[in-house]
Amino acid sequence: MGKGAQLKKAFKAAFPHTIPIFAGFWFLGMTYGIYMNVSGFSFWYPMLMSLTIFAGSVEFVAVNLLLGAFNPLQALVMTLMINARHLFYGISMLDRYRGNGWKDIYLIFGMCDESFSINYTAEIPEGVDRGWFLFFVTLLNHFYWFFGATFGGIFGSLIHFNMEGLDFVMTAMFVVIFLEQWLKEKNHASAFVGLGVSLLCRIAFGAEDFIIPSMLAILGVLTLLRKPLEKGGEKACE
Repeated sequence: MGKGAQLKKAFKAAFPHTIPIFAGFWFLGMTYGIYMNVSGFSFWYPMLMSLTIFAGSVEFVAVNLLLGAFNPLQALVMTLMINARHLFYGISMLDRYRGNGWKDIYLIFGMCDESFSINYTAEIPEGVDRGWFLFFVTLLNHFYWFFGATFGGIFGSLIHFNMEGLDFVMTAMFVVIFLEQWLKEKNHASAFVGLGVSLLCRIAFGAEDFIIPSMLAILGVLTLLRKPLEKGGEKACE
């Protein structure tokens, strides 16, 4: 089989897996692009950020970081905390990502929640190159987000209408993520820890400076309570 036929076969096998991702990424990416425009940024910002960062939650947070005072330490800590789960994704994908040559570099860069889910669980058809299948899944999902963010940035700059309250989309997104985790878990101890610690840090440090202390405190408390929480989760599943 020629190289072109091999690539075409891998693309055809990967594309159907990414169709559900397209709808979500296109809409959310477009919202992000419009949000950037409403915040005073040209469409070049969401276009380049979606291309080079490719981390939806961080890109939404980056809007406030760009608008606020220069604080690289805060940006670093917040990015690490938000995307810390990717450390575990990477460990899970060590075997699958091994031996794909230069494609491994892009696979590592482009691994998001959705690409991880597909590449980790998908059964690659016989005769399809594994490396190219993983590559096209990652590339297509990356393109969906990039396309949505760029289109949203251009759309928001061309058409002017009342978008008051659109900046709440980031808050709404994290609320939805929290609720999804709440519904999945039978033991809500970790959620209560997060809420309680955040409230205490809000009172202690104020609205402007409580985020980083609360995230560090949550990480520390959950680390200390890891074994009791794991035992509680096992009992809840029985």
